[in-house]
Amino acid sequence: MSNRTLILGAEIASPITTGTATSFNEARVVRLVNTDSSAHVVSVVETQNGTGIGSFTMPASSVEFLEKEYSHCVFASNAAIKGSKVGFTN
Repeated sequence: MSNRTLILGAEIASPITTGTATSFNEARVVRLVNTDSSAHVVSVVETQNGTGIGSFTMPASSVEFLEKEYSHCVFASNAAIKGSKVGFTN
């Protein structure tokens, strides 16, 4: 059985500093897309300016579904990473 993506928020360009990191309206799952032809790093922090949780490199022209805690915030090394709050449905 395949999953379908449930759109729960508008897509925005990812903030590029920890001080402007976003929780995507307290999303549990964020759909991220790298619209650039280069790879970029995505980072997760506890809060804006908070302690780092982890990071990963998104390859060029890729899509990832990031599961995180509601309060955790996300930022990227380039605004070519766009994200939106999503859920899943069967």
